[in-house]
This record gives sequence, structure tokens and C-alpha cells, in this order.
Amino acid sequence: MNANNNSKARLCLVAALLLTTALCAAQGKTNYDQKTKTTNTMSSIQKNKEVIRKIYEEALNKRNIAQLHELISDEYIGLNGLKGIEGFQGPTMSLIKSFPDAQWHIEELLGEEDRVVVKWRVEGTHKESFQNIPANGNRMSVTGMGIYELKGGKVTAAQVQTDRFAFMQQLHVIPADVTVLQRKQSKDRVSFIDKFLVPAAARQEFYERMTINRNFIKNLPGFIEDAAYEYTDTNGNLTCVTVALWESREALAKAKEAVQAEYTKQGFDAAEMLKRLNIVADRGIYIPVENE
Repeated sequence: MNANNNSKARLCLVAALLLTTALCAAQGKTNYDQKTKTTNTMSSIQKNKEVIRKIYEEALNKRNIAQLHELISDEYIGLNGLKGIEGFQGPTMSLIKSFPDAQWHIEELLGEEDRVVVKWRVEGTHKESFQNIPANGNRMSVTGMGIYELKGGKVTAAQVQTDRFAFMQQLHVIPADVTVLQRKQSKDRVSFIDKFLVPAAARQEFYERMTINRNFIKNLPGFIEDAAYEYTDTNGNLTCVTVALWESREALAKAKEAVQAEYTKQGFDAAEMLKRLNIVADRGIYIPVENE
């Protein structure tokens, strides 16, 4: 009886060992497969990130546009339904044409499965007209983000967002102080308009003083905006009109006081300059004509 019990015990032990070995082998294979899958996924994500990096740092920044053939899929659909490289490079090349020194600086690059998210800052000088906005020679620096989908190492789709508001401000389409837009509609606003008849010989000195004055008033309380217009006749004589828009008559009155104080500080006599250079000035306060 004891012999039979011992035999059964040995058989149970062997069976348990065999089962444990089989389970361990199965678990080991599962872990191996998971590790292999994770490794392959990480490798794919890293490759996708490198594709996006190449788009900005190689194709765009170095103007190796031909390299886009290796990075953009024929499946890609851009603005106006254009496909492939044409759909991708259209908006970008328009920006590069207007900002010839444009450079993209990658700030963040994240990947997950078949998607890559990139945050960048693009900087450049406005040297050519952009979407009918005249060049102003100013530097622009704006941020943007893109979510790219990739397949087979090429971009198949993208969602791109840029700080369009800041971009328009830097192109002077929108004022830096957006409250100006509201103040321009105020019924209390007034315009101080100067008209100068300037002999040809006095042009340079006149322009120098006008530039000093315009830069000074821009920092005064109540200032909204200003503009200058000119006409030169066949003899080189200048007619110049300057328009400064103020929030109210009170703001304009205080601005005049500030200007006179600055003249005293500089030792400048405006009346003397006008007389010496034979400049005729006509100035006054104007208010908007409201539509009935």
C-alpha cells in the first residue's frame, strides 16, 4: 500500500513539474513577444520622429526641398485639395518667399503609435509681400504646432496650427495693443492734423524733426495712431500732412503740454525752425463726420 502511495506521489510531482515548466515557457514566450512588440513600436516611433525632424531641419531650414519626395506620401492632401508634395509645400514655400531667411526651431517632438506632435518657433524677416500684406522689413517670431500621421516612413496627413494672431500683429495688420481697435470707434476721439508746405532745401531737416516728434507722441497717454502723407512737386517742394488720432480732446491737450515740455528740455524752438526754413504750417483739431 505504501509503495503504491509513493508511486502516485511521484507521478503527481512529475506532472506538476511538467505543468510548471510548460507555463513558464508560455509566459516566457509571451514576455518575449511583448518585449519584441514594444521594441518594434519604439523603433517605429523614433523613425517617425526623425522623419518630422528632417522635414524642418533639412528640407525647410536648408531648403533641400527635393528631400520632401522621401518624406511626404502621395496620399497627403493639403490646401485646396492638392496632393502629395504640392499639397504640403504650397503654404510653406509662400512663407519662405516672403521671409527668405525663415528658420524653424523645434522646441518639442513627441511620438505615439503612428502620430508625431511637434511644437516649433519660426523666425524670419519680412522682405517680400505676404498674402497682399506689404513687406515692412521687421523680424517675426511665432510659434506653431503640428500633428502628423505617418505610414511607411512618410507623412500621410497633418493638422497644423500657428499663432496667427501674433503673426498678424508682427506684420502690423493688427495693432500690438488691441484696445486701439475699440478706442478708434470712440465718439470722443479727435484727430490733430498738420499740413506743412516745405521748400526743397528744408526737406531733410524737416523730416528729421518730424521723425523725432512722431516717435515721442506714440508713448503719450491717449495716443491711438498716426500717419503721414506727402506730395512733391516738380521743383522738389514738399507738401506733407500728418494725422495723429487721440482718444479725446483732453488727451490731446495733455499731449501738447508734454510736447512743449520736451521742446523746452531739448532747447528746441518750433516757431523759430518754421520761420528759418520758410515752412508754412496749417494745423487744427478735427472730429469724425458721423453718418446720419
